Amino acid sequence: MEGPEGERLCGKCRVVCGLHSYNLRDVFTWHLLKTIVMGQVLSLLICGTAVSCQYLANAGVETPMLQSFLNYVLLLLVYTTMLCTRKGDSNILHILRTKWWKYLVMGVADVEANYAVVKAYQFTTLTSIQLLDCFVIPVLMVLSWFFLKTRYRLVHLVAVLVCLLGVGAMVGADVLAGRDQGSTSDVVLGDGLVLLSAVLYAVSNMCQEHTVKNLSRVEFLGMMGLFGTLVSGVQLAVLETRAVAAIQWDFHISMLFAVYVVCMYALYSFMPVVVKMTSATAVNLSLLTADLFSLFSGIFLFRYTFSTLYIISFVVITLGFVMFNAVPTYSALPESSSSEGDPAEAAAEGTAETSSEYLLSADRDPGRTEALTAVAAL
Repeated sequence: MEGPEGERLCGKCRVVCGLHSYNLRDVFTWHLLKTIVMGQVLSLLICGTAVSCQYLANAGVETPMLQSFLNYVLLLLVYTTMLCTRKGDSNILHILRTKWWKYLVMGVADVEANYAVVKAYQFTTLTSIQLLDCFVIPVLMVLSWFFLKTRYRLVHLVAVLVCLLGVGAMVGADVLAGRDQGSTSDVVLGDGLVLLSAVLYAVSNMCQEHTVKNLSRVEFLGMMGLFGTLVSGVQLAVLETRAVAAIQWDFHISMLFAVYVVCMYALYSFMPVVVKMTSATAVNLSLLTADLFSLFSGIFLFRYTFSTLYIISFVVITLGFVMFNAVPTYSALPESSSSEGDPAEAAAEGTAETSSEYLLSADRDPGRTEALTAVAAL
């Protein structure tokens, strides 16, 4: 963990809150800056998948399950293989004997969440999807409250509302620009699929947070690769056999598939690191900017109409994300870690400061304790 002197960004500005005063430098730290930057890297990776999907759709290729299957296979080859080489409780055989059904549920939730949101585009509009997809955040907060015992403060709820206002500005810009794309053949069914996808994403993300904070990142990704490959493989054989056979493979199509799979693999590999640093809820807030990055790319690649509301939306969402992460959440349950023997995860843990560690570090600095007490009162 970095020392207090090394992680302070601001000067000696102080803000008075009631009877307490605290340094802004105790809130706006290097840890917060790293969290913001890493969250936006995740958004850029999602933007890469969105752009490649748009090009594939323009080329007449609509095989979302095939694309997901290739990503899970890559996770299987890398992380599941790593689990096979481990010994003891971290070995894949021991994990399957004791927890196979838990990871099966997680794999099904992740695969079906991806499929449901893509399928929704056939029945409802882009605007509805952008709005209803945000439902994952309140669902995830409720699940985290009950199952992970995460406790939120008023400032976190306000931060979520600020981020959702930013999404509203983005959707408003889409409507004004005439980008209300999608079918309206069965809006109720489409909206229902989006809501189902949001719930499934929330379940998957909650399981991810629990696994990476209490077990290990490699175990999560290895089991996701194994069960994701099995579930998506079966669904691919049932639903997309004809669509895959109809693909006219050439260098252009192959490169688009490669870009999509690489971006998805990087997203799945990198996201647990950010979740361990913050929380699944915070990561989903940062991912709200992914649509904005896709829109900015579309301005240059697909000649979308630019709107000042896009910039306003980005600023508002970023502000809400900063608010959410400036004040740490805490868990009513102690966290354990079983990443021993994994040098890569040990190095990540050295730079990943959890919320509980952030609060405990204040106990060693009286001035910092007073500052965080004032912030927590928010």
